[in-house]
Amino acid sequence: MTEEMVMQIGQNAITTMVYLAGPVLLAAMAVGIVISILQAITQINEQTLTFIPKMIAVILTLVIMAPWMLRVLQDYAISIFGGAGEMIH
Repeated sequence: MTEEMVMQIGQNAITTMVYLAGPVLLAAMAVGIVISILQAITQINEQTLTFIPKMIAVILTLVIMAPWMLRVLQDYAISIFGGAGEMIH
């Protein structure tokens, strides 16, 4: 296994991780910003108000994006296990 292969595997792993975590994190961040703006407008400073809407947004995002996320993860696993023979030499 050469250094280029190791760097390529690491780069693919990080890219896959960003693809999988990105939509969920963006949904949580968007809901958090909207709730923060509403709290600033109404001057309600309750920290627990953001928890439930964020949790619902994350669950909905996971349900909606699950087929795509599974496909990305399968493609990554196939590329890793499919190239295992080349990595050994």
